[in-house]
Amino acid sequence: MSHKYLAKFAQRQWRFMGKFLSLFCICCFLAVSCGQKQSTTPANTGTNTGRISIGTTAKIRTLDPADAYEVAAATLLHNLGDRLYTYESGTTDLKPQLATELPKISKDGLTYTIPLRQGVVFHDGEPFNAAAMEFSLKRFIENQGSPSVLLSDTVDSVAATGEYELTIKLKKPFAAFPDLLTFFGACAVSPKAYEIGAGKFSDKFVGTGPYQLALNYSNETIKLDAFDRYWGEKPANKGIDIQRYTSPSNLYNGFRTRAVDVAFQSLDLDQIADLQKQAGSGGWQVLEGRSNGIYYLTLNIKEKPLDNVAVRQALAAIIDRTQLQERVFRGQVEPLHSLVPLTLPDAYKPVFKDQYGDGNAVKAHEALTKAGYSRSNPLRLELWYRSNLTTDGLAASTIKAAVQQKLGGVMEIDLKSVESTTAYQNLDKGIYPMFLLDWSPDFLDPDNYIQPFMDCVKGSAATGCEDGSTKAQGSFYYNERVNELIDKQRQEQNPQARQKIFSELQDILAKDVPFIPLWEGKEYLFAQKGIEGLRLEPTQRVPFWTIKK
Repeated sequence: MSHKYLAKFAQRQWRFMGKFLSLFCICCFLAVSCGQKQSTTPANTGTNTGRISIGTTAKIRTLDPADAYEVAAATLLHNLGDRLYTYESGTTDLKPQLATELPKISKDGLTYTIPLRQGVVFHDGEPFNAAAMEFSLKRFIENQGSPSVLLSDTVDSVAATGEYELTIKLKKPFAAFPDLLTFFGACAVSPKAYEIGAGKFSDKFVGTGPYQLALNYSNETIKLDAFDRYWGEKPANKGIDIQRYTSPSNLYNGFRTRAVDVAFQSLDLDQIADLQKQAGSGGWQVLEGRSNGIYYLTLNIKEKPLDNVAVRQALAAIIDRTQLQERVFRGQVEPLHSLVPLTLPDAYKPVFKDQYGDGNAVKAHEALTKAGYSRSNPLRLELWYRSNLTTDGLAASTIKAAVQQKLGGVMEIDLKSVESTTAYQNLDKGIYPMFLLDWSPDFLDPDNYIQPFMDCVKGSAATGCEDGSTKAQGSFYYNERVNELIDKQRQEQNPQARQKIFSELQDILAKDVPFIPLWEGKEYLFAQKGIEGLRLEPTQRVPFWTIKK
């Protein structure tokens, strides 16, 4: 198998795993220095300074956009840097950012010509132009950081074809390419502050965004100062002070005692529920929104008994998503009936609900009977989950209990667990018959929820997937029609025509059941009374520049 598929999968898994590391969390911030003793001392919120204090427990590995691939880095780079394109607030509608309009695309779908904004400067005073954007994207590819494959697999060349004109040529057509350019790491960086070269990464950030990284930061408090030469909407505050706490409990107590203005991420299920319940009496605000991360079961279709589609359909029917939503997550997730999430409503098609329902014992019995299973010949399956994620264990136990209750004697689930790192190393080896996993996209397009799951570069119906995404996922699914449809939607520029293709792909997903979608997460933002301008975007980003007291 090509190592790039396994590497991309493992990196993406690690990006999203931090969201549930403390039962349920939303990782978006950082601690920079290493090796220093952590502190739980609350920051001075600076009520009259015009600055906003945000409490968190998370830290990140790097802020270099050519190497940052974790969810924890995304919101910071969103506020520190600008990309060619972004999304209209509250939507998934694409709009220019450092570009001045959507790209001009050649008839063969390979060449993108992009006009750029003038009058933009980097945090170090260097001017932004096409040469700087060319440098930034080439560095993203050539430094070979964790996310580099996102562009290296797609882009053939990047060139400044004018002082404020950028031309990008693709290796093959990709209709969602402008959405890919919204990826937080594809931001402009100052050529004066960075180098191009494999592994040449930086511990600073110099971009063009509304905030710049302050000089006086530590592993306890990260300071972002409003950039006074920013070309766009000026921040409504003078800066952001990010206070790192050593545990969710400390963050919870710090917010309740008003040591910080905003609490965002790493609160567990009980703490989220408690802050929601007491919002009125406590005088704080609660913002809730859908996450774009999804959870699902991957099924190894090469191994018995999961090579039988009727067995997979029985599993699809017996899964009770509402039970998982209420018993495990206390309503802090939403049931999901396709791999395409609810955050993409134009593409989302609830095919598993339409085909199987939820907790449908009758349909499950019918499928099991068709597959030859009964009380005298029960079906036995192993369900694997990651041992270092508490919610994975709770969800797996709930699924097992539901199967025992509704299909006892006919289907039996044996639970097995393994640490995340080991799991990611072995998924493509076919060791696990069924595994509970999650996914966080690189950009908001249905392609990023279909291609990484259902595409196979090499294989056959007889051998399964020998090289490609489905092998990396541990499913080994191969369907020639699916491969054709994925290629077709990537070349199709008409949005309505693409939606029809995604509709067919989701129908095939529900029929063949190589994966079973389970739930989509939610995000929570807690703020003190008097804080205004808070937003939770569908992209999981929080714009700091709109927040004020």
